[in-house]
Amino acid sequence: MTSPSNVAAGCAAPDQSAPLPASVDLEKETVITGIVSNADGDAVGGAYVRLLDGTGEFTAEVVTSPEGVFRFFAAPGSWTLRALSRAGNGEVIVDATRGVNEVAIGVTAT
Repeated sequence: MTSPSNVAAGCAAPDQSAPLPASVDLEKETVITGIVSNADGDAVGGAYVRLLDGTGEFTAEVVTSPEGVFRFFAAPGSWTLRALSRAGNGEVIVDATRGVNEVAIGVTAT
């Protein structure tokens, strides 16, 4: 098992809770961000959030921060976000536009 200290720089996903870099131009970029929470409203850290395109094809995946936060940079359009966690699973569709698109994903036990 590889510990975070053994991961080469640049190989892991960025900290999902970190502020957007100043270099991000929100008039040109599309950011999909949000929080995964359980039925009690508690944040779900360590959830896998998948980004699926308009045809349902897998595009990307990130792991939520301890605060349940996730972030994707994507093209404008219709996207499905699917959260998978020990607390349960959930899914939402977002019609993303340029700028920041905030999404909440609720997960429920299956």
